[in-house]
Amino acid sequence: MFKPGNADQPANQLVISGQLLKPAEVRTTPAGIPIARLVLAHRSRRNEAGQMRDVECRVSVVASGKALTTGIEALPPGTGLTVKGFVSRAGYRAPDTRIELHALEIQTVPTDS
Repeated sequence: MFKPGNADQPANQLVISGQLLKPAEVRTTPAGIPIARLVLAHRSRRNEAGQMRDVECRVSVVASGKALTTGIEALPPGTGLTVKGFVSRAGYRAPDTRIELHALEIQTVPTDS
């Protein structure tokens, strides 16, 4: 369970499950750090203001380091994943409102489809 943030370190944590939309793209930085980029497609039903609603979104995910990127490019589209991490602006040139999930943990999970 995540702990809430404080004034010095505000909360910035996200856990989301979904299906891998397409194979991850892995590259290596000039410093030798592997970076994987992938897109997670999420679908669920949630209660909002007393009404059930369908929720669908696509989340861009960035995974850094050997522990998170080893073998990830071999996962086929449709693989179920749960990703835990934090959100950040999607690059320095991106508009302020465009965000991506920086993974701290990735787990494969069964899917219903």
